[in-house]
Amino acid sequence: MQQLILAAALAAIALTPALAEEKNSKQAAGQPAHWSYAGQTGAEKWGDMEQDFATCKLGKKQSPIDIRGASKSALPAIAFNYARTPAEVVNNGHTIQVNLSAGGDVKVASGGYKLLQFHFHTPSEEQVNGKPYPLVAHLVHKSDTGKLAVVAVLFKEGKKNPVLDKVFAAMPSKADAKAELAGGVNVADLLPAKRAYWSFEGSLTTPPCSEEVQWQVLKDPVEISKEQLAAFKKLYPMNARPVQPLNGRKVQESAG
Repeated sequence: MQQLILAAALAAIALTPALAEEKNSKQAAGQPAHWSYAGQTGAEKWGDMEQDFATCKLGKKQSPIDIRGASKSALPAIAFNYARTPAEVVNNGHTIQVNLSAGGDVKVASGGYKLLQFHFHTPSEEQVNGKPYPLVAHLVHKSDTGKLAVVAVLFKEGKKNPVLDKVFAAMPSKADAKAELAGGVNVADLLPAKRAYWSFEGSLTTPPCSEEVQWQVLKDPVEISKEQLAAFKKLYPMNARPVQPLNGRKVQESAG
């Protein structure tokens, strides 16, 4: 018995360098470290997982935030110029994301941005006066100079949402799988009728947590049914980063 235990221990010792080498080779090949929302790879550990993730712990303008005490401001209305486009629904292992080939663009205070994709978090990563919503969609945009702007659409429980009905019917159950969204989508159909918003400087809410992202969180939520929410949470019961310190940032609130 002692000989078997010794043999197993020696095998484990011999395997450890090989596993370390495999991990190092993956990182050298540009593959990011595995991260998640809980445990040893959860949000509190992101900044220590690899050098490229350091901003997750060192950054001073991190997202999401708890929105409270916003200052009324003469912010311009967001100019949405969305159009129906072919779309692909992807399960990327962290959320359901809808990639758009020609979804249109927006114009906000910081300039014009092309719509690239939208994805979901439950509960909402953004909080309003300390409270999250059941779900949020992040509409991700990119400028010609490579800057990012996100428009966040909050969801409250209520009626069935027709856009989500299509997306959730097509969403793959397995990570790294994808499916075409029949008939495409016009993301304008996902927006609330009233489009007043909160605005602040922030970051990506997933590694590498890059900053200089312009955030616009629409104040009015849209509805999602209890059944639709359950369908998403069956795949991702919780995929929200905790709120981050403001560190002196000001949150502005548009009129309306």
